[in-house]
Amino acid sequence: MTWMCCQFNELSSLQLYDVLQLRSAIFVVEQDCAYQDIDGLDTHSETRHLLHYNEAGELLAYLRILAAGVSYPDVAIGRVVTAASGRGQGLGHQLLDRGINAAKSVWPEQDLYLSAQAHLQHYYQRYGFITETAEYLEDGILHVGMRWQANTEYSKSS
Repeated sequence: MTWMCCQFNELSSLQLYDVLQLRSAIFVVEQDCAYQDIDGLDTHSETRHLLHYNEAGELLAYLRILAAGVSYPDVAIGRVVTAASGRGQGLGHQLLDRGINAAKSVWPEQDLYLSAQAHLQHYYQRYGFITETAEYLEDGILHVGMRWQANTEYSKSS
């Protein structure tokens, strides 16, 4: 199994295709939500992409990390996704754990923000994210704004 965290210009064309295919399969098709996934933020010079491939070369998990000021005032974790074939293996937990650690390694003093689907807020709370907004509609799905404070003790390891 392979984990990689890289910037846009480090992704191969095949890796980019895998990312866009996975995000479309889950966020657009599975969740029946037509929205503009390719939003121009993937290519930002400070954006990080965290990918997990299995031994067969299938992309099973992905998230992106946006620098502060790119989309939100704080560093933001988003596009958190696990392929249907990768669910039930703890990959989502590994993905979020590695995502937090990757963000902390690049921006150690920054809070993390996440626009979470409302039904997943308890999942993110397990990692120290605190719900800070009321529910709101984003692309037809209820979301909440959540924050992880930089001074939060975080001891989970990848």
